[in-house]
Amino acid sequence: MAQKFPRDRFDSIPHGIDRVGAHRAPARRGAKWIRFGWAALATVVLAGIGIAGVMIFNDRLDISGGGPAATASASPAATAPPTIAPVPVTVLNGTSTAGLAAKASETLTAGGVTVGATANASENDITETVVYYATPDLEGAARGVAGLLPEADVRLSESFAETGTPLVLVLGSDYAEASAG
Repeated sequence: MAQKFPRDRFDSIPHGIDRVGAHRAPARRGAKWIRFGWAALATVVLAGIGIAGVMIFNDRLDISGGGPAATASASPAATAPPTIAPVPVTVLNGTSTAGLAAKASETLTAGGVTVGATANASENDITETVVYYATPDLEGAARGVAGLLPEADVRLSESFAETGTPLVLVLGSDYAEASAG
């Protein structure tokens, strides 16, 4: 048997409300996007805290105030630091000036570099003084040798490694002019 109740205020529902019942209110527009935004913000903050924590734990984050600009200017990453040559340097005279290789070898010996041999190069019209190194790990040693001589440049060349001379200094006319004055 069906019971008949008198009509009251809960029996009339405004148009546009899909939910039925006294305790349910219509959802606000964009409520899902607001929840998504808060969740995304929380994710970014927690990920940032985690990354910073790992960097501090692994000693990769310097919070002492030095900053990357201070460390970048102190040690440029593009060049190896000059060092004393760990292997003997072969000095070749690439000019027609007599005794230039012996003069350069005296300068290198005074600077702490071991000179293996001095000789004339196969050409005598070389204009540029260059220190050739055979392997990338010898770049610092080549820069150390070049630092002792005026006008010297440094280049990687594997052709000298085949002859068993990992560091070769080829003197050019620019060194002859600079050492004459």
